[in-house]
Amino acid sequence: MTRWNPGRATVDALIGSGELERVPASQQAAESELVRARKHVGSVQQLLATDPEGAYTLAYDAARRALAAVLQNQGLRATSRGGHTAIYEAVRAQLDPPLGSILRPFNRMRARRNEVEYRSSEAPTVTPEEVAADLVKVEALIELAEKAIPNMPRY
Repeated sequence: MTRWNPGRATVDALIGSGELERVPASQQAAESELVRARKHVGSVQQLLATDPEGAYTLAYDAARRALAAVLQNQGLRATSRGGHTAIYEAVRAQLDPPLGSILRPFNRMRARRNEVEYRSSEAPTVTPEEVAADLVKVEALIELAEKAIPNMPRY
């Protein structure tokens, strides 16, 4: 089997530092994560006007699930040490370029979600417009994962 080289040094470093771990590769589990991500998108659309903060958290979680699905398919998973940042770094290392413009909003959304989740009294209010704008980016991340999963070899 051919080794997957894009981003290998970064992924190897994340494994070496304990931020990622190897798990059994499973396209079925990855696809199940994408189903959950799509369900979150539907929930976001329902909550958008009445609970924008909750909708934003769900939108971010949908994006995280999509990127985690790419890794699950490869036999990789973030550890508690690596968390969401390791998921982003591992996928970005492998797919940027050419897909950086689709991936980059995830890191900003992660920071915004953390701001809302952990410092909500200090953070600017989440608006329905902000959620709607980022939901477009979340859907692009899910589509990226849907296309990448069948084409990326196991790690």
